[in-house]
Amino acid sequence: MDTVTGGQLAAEALLDRGVKYIFTLSGGHITPIYQYLENSPITLFDTRHEQAAVFMAEAWGKMTRQPGVAMVTAGPGFTNALTGIASAYFSNTPLVFIAGCVGLNHREKLDLQDMSQEPVIRPMVKKSLVCYNTERIPEFIDMAFRTAASGRPGPVYLELPVDVLNGETGISGVKKPSTHVDSHPVDLEKAGLILEMIGKAEKPVVIAGTGVWQSGAGNDLIEFIEGAGLPVLTSLSGRGTIPDTHPLCFEGALAIRPGCGFSAYGGTDLVILLGTRICLYYMFGQIFNPQAKMIQVDIEAEEMGRNRGIDLPVMSDAGALLRECNRIIREKGMGEELKKRFSPWITSLQTAHEQGKSVWQKDWDSDNVPVHPLRLAREINDFMDREDDIVVADGGDTTTWMGMTRAAVRAGHYLDYGIYGSLAVGLPYANAAKLLYPDKRVCLITGDGSVGFNFMEFETSIRKGLPIVVVICNDLGWGMIRHSQEIRMGHAVEDGTYIGRVDYHKMVEALGGKGMLVENPQDIRPALEEAFASGKTTCINVMTDTTTVSPASMALANLGAYQA
Repeated sequence: MDTVTGGQLAAEALLDRGVKYIFTLSGGHITPIYQYLENSPITLFDTRHEQAAVFMAEAWGKMTRQPGVAMVTAGPGFTNALTGIASAYFSNTPLVFIAGCVGLNHREKLDLQDMSQEPVIRPMVKKSLVCYNTERIPEFIDMAFRTAASGRPGPVYLELPVDVLNGETGISGVKKPSTHVDSHPVDLEKAGLILEMIGKAEKPVVIAGTGVWQSGAGNDLIEFIEGAGLPVLTSLSGRGTIPDTHPLCFEGALAIRPGCGFSAYGGTDLVILLGTRICLYYMFGQIFNPQAKMIQVDIEAEEMGRNRGIDLPVMSDAGALLRECNRIIREKGMGEELKKRFSPWITSLQTAHEQGKSVWQKDWDSDNVPVHPLRLAREINDFMDREDDIVVADGGDTTTWMGMTRAAVRAGHYLDYGIYGSLAVGLPYANAAKLLYPDKRVCLITGDGSVGFNFMEFETSIRKGLPIVVVICNDLGWGMIRHSQEIRMGHAVEDGTYIGRVDYHKMVEALGGKGMLVENPQDIRPALEEAFASGKTTCINVMTDTTTVSPASMALANLGAYQA
């Protein structure tokens, strides 16, 4: 009887799924899969830390809307990856996470890297799977992929014991399912009710989030907004699904972003949440007018009513629902009446938006030395002005400054850590973006604290030929924590918040990349031009003002971890 090993079955199942890259760090417990992927169409993309491998898979899932794949070895390989898994879970990113583990016959014998892995990760994933039978490996891989991508996407854990991978089974007893789920459930009746509520409103606001991006509904959103004359703000992966340059788009929905957000949320009488959650970004729902009606569209029922009562909960795919709403608007000829009704509201928001941005203009234009971080963010935003440019943000205050500034004109082209707020995503995200889009410009702006977590991913970038440009907003330490402590306590605890001056650019040069030091704002753009022209992985170390306090630092002091 012809036989096959578990490692070969796993490799073949991944190939059958059309996987192009597996982000990984090698180890003995996954070598049985490695040996059958060598010289195959799948590239084993090796990073310098398991956390970076999972962050790359998360970025891949965010950008492609298909499961990224990460694979690590047992024990410390598994535990090193957990932060990335938690990040993917909070960002609803499709991801398949494969981990080796000690053999079934060696558990509780104190074998190498033996630990009980599945119970640890179970609360952090959409589904956790452990395959105990060699012949069933293809079934479990199929289950992992279809679960990760269907409904509300998320990470799925698949544990493959090493003796199951090394085991042999008869080919005739192996089932090889390949089920691809493409489901867009829609509540057709609720579409009509949504439009009834819109028809009764005077000051509606739409917030479009990750669900719009994941359902591929950017064009549907634009038709809906234009058809009814509605104002819209965008959140998380929803950024760019309608360009910030659209006259009815008032840019990022985050309350601390300069613009009309506070005016819109405080003055609205109807909030329409499309594939986005009521979270810290909206002060847990408290930022919205208490008298406003609330519509929430989400594919997951558990999100309905989190932090705020919902008048019309709609469990539906955002894209399918928008298409039904657009059909009703067209057939009933509602558009012109709605546009006329909402025109004064739009005008008032435009005025508030201009006023809100003007407050920060002096900092965007600042010539101060050390460099004001908003000036640095503005220089990057202005330089990265092509529609297909990709900007990644990492760091506490640094992500805040960039989030306050970046104009999103194309979906999937601005990445940050999202709700989970995990530092260290920057270099892996940027490397993944350049791997996916080798012909596009990729720029990462990161804090000097956050860049240290996965610093050796500079070496990965250089070794793999991924010429990204990394700009470090260097305020000599953990700025967000330092400033929040100063606000809350009157002083910062120096031992936990001060790093000091580090020549990160020289470290990158030592790895084989290009390094530059910038101390004057006028030198930022020339440095960016030189960096991208070089075709090399480049670190631009920008010395920024250590005294500037971001809105996020103030929020952390007043609303975050220090609150009694």
